[in-house]
Amino acid sequence: MTQAAPKPKVIIFDVNETLLDLETMRSSIGAALDGRSELTTLWFSTMLHHSLVTTVTGDYHDFGKIGVAALLMVAKNNGIAITPEQALTAIKTPLLSLPPHPDVKVGLSKLQSLGYKIVSLTNSSNQGVKTQFANAGLTEYFEERLSIEDIKIYKPDLRSYTWAIEKLGIKPHEALMVAAHGWDVAGAKAAGLQTAFIARPGKALYPLAPKPDYVVKDLNELVAILK
Repeated sequence: MTQAAPKPKVIIFDVNETLLDLETMRSSIGAALDGRSELTTLWFSTMLHHSLVTTVTGDYHDFGKIGVAALLMVAKNNGIAITPEQALTAIKTPLLSLPPHPDVKVGLSKLQSLGYKIVSLTNSSNQGVKTQFANAGLTEYFEERLSIEDIKIYKPDLRSYTWAIEKLGIKPHEALMVAAHGWDVAGAKAAGLQTAFIARPGKALYPLAPKPDYVVKDLNELVAILK
């Protein structure tokens, strides 16, 4: 794509699916759901759905607990017996050790060498993302890790992006939010940020939201645009 906006001062990345590959979770989630690994996508979307329920009701629960609750819901709706302990085991260990997508380390290194400040903004907990980055070898690329845990307002609520921008000391248009989720780029765009959608396999934009500034197939394509 052609350059559509001024180069950002800060590049903000979503983490799960954008940087880290959730495919490895299919086996553990599938095992907990009687071998039905195809339900992994439903579990993740159910978790996201109910993170927003906690935001609009003001009844905050951390992302890990919502993940367990969502897995119990998917199991029950599909006639599968599972305990909270089994659900936690199926989620926690693989989630903390997700591998990065093949393009991620090279892309982040190039952005870093170009002088961009790189930050993460996630719905996951501070400790969870710290562990994920350590296990995936991504810690060195990020100057800051931001978690909505600090404000207890989940993305894509506009307040989560506004909080991140204020914390970074920049104006909304000076930041580029990069995500593989249509809902995330829609929220960031509505909050005034520049946005880039990474079209990971199985991911689509929300047709009713304003289009992002960039749509790319991977991080290397985004780097080429931001040079």
